[in-house]
Order: sequence, then structure tokens, then C-alpha cells
Amino acid sequence: MKLYGLIGEKLGHSFSKKYFTEKFENEKIDAQYNLYELPNITEFPSLLARNEFDGLNVTIPYKEKIICYLDELDTIAKEVGAVNTIRFKRYGGRTHIKGYNTDVIGFTNSIKPLLQPHHKHALILGTGGASKAVAFSLSRMGIEYKFVSRNGNFDSFTYPQITKDIIDKYEVIVNCTPVGMYPKTDIAPGIPFQHLTNKHLLFDLIYNPEKTLFCQLGEEHGATVKNGLEMLHGQATAAWFIWNK
Repeated sequence: MKLYGLIGEKLGHSFSKKYFTEKFENEKIDAQYNLYELPNITEFPSLLARNEFDGLNVTIPYKEKIICYLDELDTIAKEVGAVNTIRFKRYGGRTHIKGYNTDVIGFTNSIKPLLQPHHKHALILGTGGASKAVAFSLSRMGIEYKFVSRNGNFDSFTYPQITKDIIDKYEVIVNCTPVGMYPKTDIAPGIPFQHLTNKHLLFDLIYNPEKTLFCQLGEEHGATVKNGLEMLHGQATAAWFIWNK
């Protein structure tokens, strides 16, 4: 039986186990997918010592921190600077661990059908590993972006800096933060939603709940909204291909 799984700090929100378990059952695949909560990334080597994995997914907050434990990075993962998929290959008693980023293909394929010609600028809420994949994807699609973070720096905004003029210019807004994720579903990132219009596109990487407060507030002002479930399926399909190529 092959062994796969997801590592992260808190995984109660994750649908990955359900997704892969159903896939294995439906396709008669002799494999198992488990969730592995790691309070600290330094516990990763001991996890490997206890288990013989064939593949792993990586989620918050370890998409960047995992890199130092890997033997090699795929070209895209290296450019992005974040990993969400790990492949294990064994050669002559040694295990080679390679990192990939399938968030790029998952996000690109999910948002691309919604983009309109006027969508030239994007705000990326958050600066973690997922936001790096989103930035890479937007850049490849010719969309200029700015990060929004709590602290800000020379190439990003802070939330209090987001004015009506900025909202008017940046008509794509992608939430890469965990704000609004189950169980804390009554909060949303602190942007001025009242300035949104029907020209805006809001994409939330969160998929639990199905419609976050971020998306609800966007819809109330006429914006097109989408959650991260299709992106999850897309990156999971890509991860499965990587694990088995």
C-alpha cells in the first residue's frame, strides 16, 4: 500500500483526506492518505523516519519552511519560492525528496476563465507561501500585482492604506490569508468592501466555508467571486500526476 498525506500546523479544516480517500476507493487504488499535524517544521525529519511516504502535500505555514529539508526543487517551485507537493523516489536504498508547486496550475486554471480584458491589476492579500504561487501565476498571465500585508514594505500596501483609488485600480483581489476560514467564519480581511463594483473579481483561496465573508461582501457589491475548491482539486490532480510519473 502506498502512503500519502498532508503536513501542516492545523489540519482540521482540510478536505484533502476526503478527496484522496474517495479517489482511492473509486479508482481501486491501493493507497492511504493521512493528515499529519506538525506543531513545528523541525519535526519533519522524525515524521519521515517513522513513515515511508510516496508523496506529501504541504500547507500553512510550512510551504516555505519545508524547502531546507528537500534534496531538489522543481523549476517552478524554485522560482515561486514555495512548495506544496513533495515526491519521494528511492534509489539503491537512498530516498530522494523533490519539491514542487502545484498551486500555480490549480490557481491559474481556476481564475483564468473569470478574467476580463479590464483585469490588469491585482491585490494579493497575504505574503505567505500561497501568495507567492498566486503572484507567480498572475505575472505569467500579464497581470500586475501588489501585496497587502499587516506590516507592509516598499513593494506592498498595508490594509489601512487601501483607498477607493486603489480599489478602483486593482480590480482583482485574491485572499491568500486564513482570515475567514472555518471555524472563524465571521471575519474578513480588512479592505474597504464598500468601494467594490461589478468590475471586480474576488478570489478566495479558502474553501471551508464554501462562501466566506470575503466572498459574501464582494457579492453584495456586485463583484464576481470564487472560492478555492476548484483550485484545490486542480492542484491535487497535478500532485497525483507528479507522484506517479
